Amino acid sequence: MIRLARAAELAALRELERAAGTPFRDVGMAEIADDEPFTVAQLRPYQEDGRCWVAAPSGAPVAYLVADVVDGNGHVEQVSVLPSHAHRGLGRQLIDAAGAWAASRGLPALTLTTFRDVPWNAPYYARLGFRELPPAAWGPELRAIRAHEAAHGLDRWPRVAMIR
Repeated sequence: MIRLARAAELAALRELERAAGTPFRDVGMAEIADDEPFTVAQLRPYQEDGRCWVAAPSGAPVAYLVADVVDGNGHVEQVSVLPSHAHRGLGRQLIDAAGAWAASRGLPALTLTTFRDVPWNAPYYARLGFRELPPAAWGPELRAIRAHEAAHGLDRWPRVAMIR
């Protein structure tokens, strides 16, 4: 069910991410729901480098994850699940695939940044074994990610960095 994304699927991942963002409207975060997803050009390096996984139980992707290396750790850059496929363990499986990828490269941990108070964000990742990483423990690349997020207006809602 979890596999590497195919080049021909990248455009569909954009639409998947748009749909996955719609629940943010229900918690007063329409700006997040309306945020533009990665472009195909931005997704392509992840796919070509084997850092883009999809959950495709019936062939077509219904969830995806892209990962980077940040400060010597694997880093979940984006994970999106179609609302119609939520609560089926697909996000967990994608996180586990990214964790296996990181471990196979000798990366000691997975990090991510997320919204602290959104139920399917920080509380969800805590259930998957992530814990909040205090700013004093951030490396320079994670600091740069957080600065970019702040400049993009994401700090309007509390954000955290997490590690597993």
